[in-house]
Amino acid sequence: MTGRQGPALSRRSLIGAGLGISAAGLTAAGTGQALAAGSAGTRPSSGPARGHAFLAAAMDAYPDHGRIRLTQSYTDQAGLFSTAFTYDNALAILAHLAARTPAGLTRAKALGDALLYAQEHDPAHDDGRLRQAYNTGPYTFYDGSLQPDGFVRPDGTANVGTQFGFTGTAVGDIAWAGIALSALARRTGARRFLTGAVRIGEWIERTGRTDEPLGGYKFGVDGANQKLPFTSTEHNTDLVCLFGRLALLTGDRVWRERRVRAEAFVKRMWEPSGGFFYTGTNDGVTVNRSPIPEDTQTWTHLALDSRRHSRSLDWAAAELAVLDHSGRTNSTVPAGQSYEGVTFSSASLLANEDAPIADGQPKPDRNGVWFEGTAHLALALRESGARGDEARARRLLASIERAQDLLGGTQTVGGRELPERAGVVSASSPLDTGFGFGYYPYRHTGATAWYLMAAARFNPLQA
Repeated sequence: MTGRQGPALSRRSLIGAGLGISAAGLTAAGTGQALAAGSAGTRPSSGPARGHAFLAAAMDAYPDHGRIRLTQSYTDQAGLFSTAFTYDNALAILAHLAARTPAGLTRAKALGDALLYAQEHDPAHDDGRLRQAYNTGPYTFYDGSLQPDGFVRPDGTANVGTQFGFTGTAVGDIAWAGIALSALARRTGARRFLTGAVRIGEWIERTGRTDEPLGGYKFGVDGANQKLPFTSTEHNTDLVCLFGRLALLTGDRVWRERRVRAEAFVKRMWEPSGGFFYTGTNDGVTVNRSPIPEDTQTWTHLALDSRRHSRSLDWAAAELAVLDHSGRTNSTVPAGQSYEGVTFSSASLLANEDAPIADGQPKPDRNGVWFEGTAHLALALRESGARGDEARARRLLASIERAQDLLGGTQTVGGRELPERAGVVSASSPLDTGFGFGYYPYRHTGATAWYLMAAARFNPLQA
């Protein structure tokens, strides 16, 4: 739908009724040992150490509900209970690998094995897919119904997130899972991780490949297993990395052809006059020109490493820049604090500040900082090597670290207290993405993982 907002083309859009995030849990390699260093009870001092402490606490939140488990994506206060999004699980794996420590590798392998378990023990499908999200611990839903299980149900099936309708499969979500599994395969040499990544790639090829004029790979399926008609720049960017990795790891040239196909779609979304990438297409024929999201500017740089398209970083840094402080309309930032970064999309800057983001949600702050996207940009700037970009990246990282210190205090995971000043909130204030959902000041696995990768200069999208 040229010129106006169409359906959400990001992996964060609602599939069923949900957001679009996830993470996965520690299994101490079957030993049942005590929580690893960096979890609740320790007092790490550096920003990255505290970020890892948050990931550890979120992974270990339900120790009485199974050795195989996933990480809760958001703190309890977000109201999503023990929801563990597949995307966040993948990011957590990559963040642990970025640490390059034995403890990090142990956690990454445990998370990878949990994703493989979900793939192999789906309650309805045996075709390589993963769902949008799972439950990782017990809770009582809003209607009073009890969700008593951990990630593994008594019958052995994976506990799919049906309460919120997180039952569909988005190409972007599982592409990230494939990227994480392929990274584990490369780091460990373990065949099981590569097998899981290949199964994901084959599901995407069977389900997502399209011969529509703009080409590429389509969005995925909804909870009823019906194919969705959209094609996302972000998703195809993820596939540039995944298919490139599979080509290298398997030696099978078919993955190289698939990578070329995904990359061709991404490059068709480039707007040379403005120096940015559009979000995708709703029908496979017409480019959707609004809203313009942040991640299609930064992830493309991380995946393509293309000088021709590097202006997208400048576009994101300039056109999506925000500064949030207590004087802003609908800001929830405490007095005396301010945060700089980027917002989610061009539509976020035009959000109606007089209306709630959604039923039962607060009104948006047009200048709310999206910390996950701010970390995307910081990492991409660090990767660019252009003059001044490292300094710009450090300013953004400093803003994220200040948020970790000061925002989201007293929040819990699984009813358990978090380590002090650990974990990055998804947004400084409520913000409207322009894609049908919002982000809020709750500590978040995905935002924390991206911060850790940016701090470590770890590019997860390099093939």
